[in-house]
Amino acid sequence: MEQIINEILNFLREQRGYDFTGNRLLMLERRITKRLSPTKSNSFEEYFKYLLIHSEEMDKLINDLTINVSNFFRNPLVWEYLAKYILPILLEEKKARKNNSIRIWSAGCASGEEPYTLAILLKEQLEKENINFTIHIFATDIDINSQLKAEKASFTFEDIKNTKLGLLKKYFIENSDHFELKPEIKKMVKFSKFDLFDNKKYSPPGSIFGSFDIVLCRNVLIYFKPDFQKKIFDKLFRSLNRGGYLVLGEAEVPIEKYRSKFKRFDKCCKIYQKR
Repeated sequence: MEQIINEILNFLREQRGYDFTGNRLLMLERRITKRLSPTKSNSFEEYFKYLLIHSEEMDKLINDLTINVSNFFRNPLVWEYLAKYILPILLEEKKARKNNSIRIWSAGCASGEEPYTLAILLKEQLEKENINFTIHIFATDIDINSQLKAEKASFTFEDIKNTKLGLLKKYFIENSDHFELKPEIKKMVKFSKFDLFDNKKYSPPGSIFGSFDIVLCRNVLIYFKPDFQKKIFDKLFRSLNRGGYLVLGEAEVPIEKYRSKFKRFDKCCKIYQKR
């Protein structure tokens, strides 16, 4: 099984430039299996033969292999903690240094719910304190289809089900069975395609130099083997300002190499501060 999966992955890398070899084998097996029935394949070997002669299937497989699960205010406790503690502290520190710029990176942003959620929280905090800041939120994902959906900013009820009613009324326009995000939030986020395994860049090209105050990389590391987790973490650490905050998924922790270089901000959430 592992051999044929590697053949499929090598083919994708040669043809499309996507490298999924760092993903955990069980996840790869599960997601490739989803493509057997639609292509009437009875085995991975048959599926590979189908893939070789049907180029359109490559895009469907790539879409299934990329991790695109997200919604607004997913894991509400994390967002509550960011809103009540992290953002106020960050703004106070910025004001003390007379620095009115905040830089944030959402790595593996899927269809945009995560960076848009943070944009809403920042907008609320700035209004509450009646201050003006320049906000730069860079959101990246390897999947171009997710980026296109994110830029469109039209979401289903399932996407916004954790959003409080007041914020929903304030920042969304209900349109039939969809909720359109208002332009004031949309313009706060810049989306781009970025491969976390790109050997030439350690941060999104549009950000130029990294230097982020907050980096969110939630539920990304868990899908990769340890060697590949290290490659991702090298980027996250390098791109984050000293004293900046790293937000991970509930099942994730800094890899061993970096554990002493971060302190966990609170027991309730996987939010870490760079020492």
